[in-house]
Amino acid sequence: MESYLAHSAKNGYPSQPYLNHVYNTTKWSLIFAQEMKGYCRKDAEQIENILCLAASYHDLGKLDEKNQEVLHKEGVKSGHLPVNHMDAGAAFLKQKGQEARCSLILVYAHHQGLPDFTVEENRAETVCYRDARESVRACFDREMEQLLQIHRQLIPESTAHNPEYCEGDMSMFFRMVFSCLVDADHSDTATVYGQYPERDNIPKLQPALRLEALNRYVASLGEKNQNKRNDLRTQMYKRCRDGQREEGIVSNAGSVGSGKTTAVMAYQLNQAILKGARRIFVVLPYTNIITQSVEVYRQALVLPGEEPEAVVAELHCKADFEDEDTRYLTSLWRAPIIVTTAVAFFETLASNRPGALRCLHELPGSVIFMDEAHAALPLKLLPLAWHWMKVLEDEWSCYWILASGSLVRFWQLPELVGIEKKQVPEMVPTNLRSELLGYEKNRIQFCWNPCPFSRAELIDWVMAKPGPRLVIMNTVQSAAVIAEDICRKYGRECVEHLSTALMPEDRADTIKAVKKRLENPGDTNWVLVATSCVEAGVDFSFRIGFRELASVLSLLQAAGRVNRNGCYKDAQMWSFSMQDDTMLTQNPGVKISAGILEEYLRDGMEITPELSTKSIRDELQRGKTETKEMQALMEAEAIQNFKTVNDRFHVIENDAVPVIVKADVAEQIKLGYGNWKEVQKYSVSIRGKNLEKWQVKQIAEDVYQWTLFYDSFLGYMAGVLRQAEFDHG
Repeated sequence: MESYLAHSAKNGYPSQPYLNHVYNTTKWSLIFAQEMKGYCRKDAEQIENILCLAASYHDLGKLDEKNQEVLHKEGVKSGHLPVNHMDAGAAFLKQKGQEARCSLILVYAHHQGLPDFTVEENRAETVCYRDARESVRACFDREMEQLLQIHRQLIPESTAHNPEYCEGDMSMFFRMVFSCLVDADHSDTATVYGQYPERDNIPKLQPALRLEALNRYVASLGEKNQNKRNDLRTQMYKRCRDGQREEGIVSNAGSVGSGKTTAVMAYQLNQAILKGARRIFVVLPYTNIITQSVEVYRQALVLPGEEPEAVVAELHCKADFEDEDTRYLTSLWRAPIIVTTAVAFFETLASNRPGALRCLHELPGSVIFMDEAHAALPLKLLPLAWHWMKVLEDEWSCYWILASGSLVRFWQLPELVGIEKKQVPEMVPTNLRSELLGYEKNRIQFCWNPCPFSRAELIDWVMAKPGPRLVIMNTVQSAAVIAEDICRKYGRECVEHLSTALMPEDRADTIKAVKKRLENPGDTNWVLVATSCVEAGVDFSFRIGFRELASVLSLLQAAGRVNRNGCYKDAQMWSFSMQDDTMLTQNPGVKISAGILEEYLRDGMEITPELSTKSIRDELQRGKTETKEMQALMEAEAIQNFKTVNDRFHVIENDAVPVIVKADVAEQIKLGYGNWKEVQKYSVSIRGKNLEKWQVKQIAEDVYQWTLFYDSFLGYMAGVLRQAEFDHG
């Protein structure tokens, strides 16, 4: 055969020689390793040692004659080769024994994902870390010498390989080195097919310059608002900005309206200066607040001549694509400042899949702000998330800020199984926190209506109260139904709607419209109907609020969107429940916590931030299955059962996939183009079980397009409700 290929010609792009792909994958693996290992406090010298061997032999099986015949045809995917090419490299590295075990596992897993080690190692010796099919194993065992001879003619042996070992947390170490390999592999393939540049022109963090810019931005805000509360916010900002902490994990219990968005960013930039950090993460609980936070950060932190989107990356949904034809759409952590959701961030840490893990090597050496820290994850996931935080602090030079207006110090709760207790210092002095909290007292009155409402009763009750009003429902569909009911009876001018049924662009427009209406003192007869996505980090201040029964934490967070600036003397936050209705849906995830809150309200307990800790303890005592799940997750992580952790660690209990709404973006993707930024902007997340029911169309591997009606008011729920009304007559 005249030439040996790694990738066939496709979409007008020429084929790629095997030599080039192996060279590029090795080169970029080692570049990623070099960038990462400076922040690795254990096993740093092992990273390049392992990757050099794994990258060199990861595609050895493509040299098989049958695979080469297919690769010389146009448009062939490596995953569709007649013989599983991963098995050859695994077979060769397995011969080296324990000294190449890490490299072996990386090659074996580089397409299918990291396995459960206990399952793999309980297989027969001949099958362990090999293809399950005897015919494939026999093929490569028979051809091994010939394949190695071809490989070494093309690629000379590198320097001697040292025995591999891991002294730190093995699970995190495997994910990190795996990330370097698969990102190099995927990036080179996408470059060959013109799907993105070889290496993005990523701006540097430059924390000192960005802190100067942030100081100017905050000073300009202070000039506009001269009052006692703003003086306290200024103190908060300066305390956070100038705080120098040796501890890798700190907390910030700043109350509602204390200016955490800019104050914590100032702390992050200062920490980056002191610690030599390379990246900043802002991890928010809901997709909707991302838009508002990103807008602030882009105004405050972008330097002259820079492209705002390149400096502050906005990642709304977890979009990980495994197929060779679509994985270029995966969102990567290639910006100095990443703003993302708890779902996307922690499910990346939990993943065993190449598409998700390929960005993980960008995380070491980061300063990470986790907002609404105790509420961002389900209770059963907190022990494992806490374990990762400590490993990333101890071994990968990450620094954490855990913040909330009603912070529960979950790391001190004895009921949380597997939590290793730790002293976490508070960033803000007690006296300043007390002064800020003083503005919270008497800001709002918590009320409860114990009688379940019909839809008609709810909207008439809400609209009879003084506005502007906020109504929060437990599900996306319920919010859309109530918003449409109000629109039909009272008119579109009386209602706005905000949920993840809207794609990010429309959510941003809705947030702007809501803010504009709230700023108009003469515009009061209207209501915003939303989901929990408005409960944190959104700078809204309504006259009155209504919250469908959920948790104490949700109620407290929702109350932060009512009378936020203390302008009203008799502001109220109502709790309510709904009667059964075919158009409304239930959220099973809040059943236990809603029952606990209802008991508190029935018993006349005062709703305060301090009640949050009691509610979590009560929830843990009643949710016995959660304790078992905590233990199972911690055990799976400890023994490197990566697939089990991936399958069980779900921040939101669904199988949501990104669905493209905008037709021209979907068309580009069908043709093999498009980019991850457009996927983030113009998609919505829809549960896999609803794809067929809602006639969602698959346009590429793992990529879908919305085909029902969509509008900027109800989003994709506009089509869903039309279909549901037709089905129900």
